[in-house]
Amino acid sequence: MSAPSQSLFAHRDLIATLAWKNVVVRYKQAYLGLAWTVAKPLMMMLIFTLMRGFIGIDSGGVPYPVLAYCALMPWMFFQESASEGVNSVVGNAHLIKKVYFPRAIFPLTAVVTKLVEFGVNFVILLALMLWFGMLPGVQALWVPLLVLYTVCAALALALLGAAINVHFRDVGQMLPVLLTLLMYVSPVIYPLALVERRLLVEHAGGAWSEWLYRLYTANPLAGIIDGFQRVLLLDQPPDLQAMLPGIVVVAVCLPLSYAVFKRAERHFADVI
Repeated sequence: MSAPSQSLFAHRDLIATLAWKNVVVRYKQAYLGLAWTVAKPLMMMLIFTLMRGFIGIDSGGVPYPVLAYCALMPWMFFQESASEGVNSVVGNAHLIKKVYFPRAIFPLTAVVTKLVEFGVNFVILLALMLWFGMLPGVQALWVPLLVLYTVCAALALALLGAAINVHFRDVGQMLPVLLTLLMYVSPVIYPLALVERRLLVEHAGGAWSEWLYRLYTANPLAGIIDGFQRVLLLDQPPDLQAMLPGIVVVAVCLPLSYAVFKRAERHFADVI
């Protein structure tokens, strides 16, 4: 076990306590509680389904509402955990000034907290699948690894963003906007198979088609979303070839983000 992992594991009780506190504070005075967690992806799914009726999107034989919700589930987990992770250090300034412990606990806790909402949305997805007469198969055993991959991708962004946000608070305000734009270059509204067909089969990008596809799949969310749809809706294993560029990006960026965060954390108490 690496030194960073050992340090975080040693503080696992603190991580669990902070995560539970975040969940309680978030829903304590919300009369509808976790219903708000369900309402957002459901409304977006309905909007996407309406849009599909006008522009036409090939869902590959899968009911489009299920396809869209299965894409929104990991996307919203990534978007919200990364956004809250970026603001987590600034939001806990009172703790940083009082006692020392690894500051990386704050972004990690933000991501862990969002696993609760991810679990709720996963149950809703299973209910939708049953409604449309679908059941997950044996390939659903890939789900824990896909969740872990999504956590790593969110942490890579959250750690770097949290370190920068301490000095430049605009980052915390700007990130949700940038992530919303990222949604449109991720296979949320449309499946990855559509992008693959357009670029690798029809060569819509001309001589640049294959390069554009590799660039598109370098976005980790492309492989993550396609992976969830494959293992849950099609009972197929993830397309590892499509996931490889994103895996390389996360494998490079996560250690770099952590290194930047550790270098910056020594000055957090002075700047906040």
